[in-house]
Amino acid sequence: MNFSLDFSPLAPYWPVFLHGAWLTLKMTTLAVIVGVTIGIFVAFAKNSPNRWLARSCSAYIEVVRNTPFLVQIFLLYFGLASLGIRMPTFAAAVLAMIINIAAYAAEIIRAGIDSVPRGQIEAAQCLGLSVWRIRWHVMLQPAIERVYPALTSQFLLMMQASAMASQISAEELTAIANTVQSDTFRSLETYIVVAALYLVLAILVKLVAYAIGETIFKRRRTLRRAAAQGRRSPVSRLPATDPAGMAPLAHVPYVHPASRPVAVNTAASLRIEGSAS
Repeated sequence: MNFSLDFSPLAPYWPVFLHGAWLTLKMTTLAVIVGVTIGIFVAFAKNSPNRWLARSCSAYIEVVRNTPFLVQIFLLYFGLASLGIRMPTFAAAVLAMIINIAAYAAEIIRAGIDSVPRGQIEAAQCLGLSVWRIRWHVMLQPAIERVYPALTSQFLLMMQASAMASQISAEELTAIANTVQSDTFRSLETYIVVAALYLVLAILVKLVAYAIGETIFKRRRTLRRAAAQGRRSPVSRLPATDPAGMAPLAHVPYVHPASRPVAVNTAASLRIEGSAS
């Protein structure tokens, strides 16, 4: 069997590949911005004292997290069409991504909010801060900082899951790949190119997320700078002593001065007694 990789038939399709990659990045960006915003409100609503609101948010999260994303796209696209509501494939795909990522982001952010010590919230209430200031400064900002790596991973998973939008003919990267490989009959080369483009997009998303995190969370930079200064300090460069190699110190019992024996000069004492008599 003679087979060799030949990427030359794909050369005329590079603008098409780049257009599909741009649409994938655009879909992911819109879904992340709107979905995380909705997820923040859902996270607070799930912890609300209103029982029906909290249960409704819990039901929404459980339904979305326990059903396949492809089924959600089909239900949204074909379900709305059966009700007479028709929308472009791009809009349907973005809407499905927003609904999906909002549920996951809500649960991640809720876990971060629950990790905030109760004493900090009570201290803010004692200082007379308003409810919105407590939720923004005391609860939400530390929560987002703690769960930011998990949110970043969810953004990457959502970008990869956008490939399922090709099933409703949304013109993203995977749909472009299906069209190109049917035209060129070079399936392996086509999907190698697509995999490389997804890898580049993932690295780009991680770099952007890292830059945003470094800009928003200033406390992380301060802690990192303090740790670096601690490693460069002279105390940290002192040789470490091995407790096992040290000779044990002899234990000398302490005797109180009142209980110590006093040496008595017998001759002097007899002289004093004789003079007294």
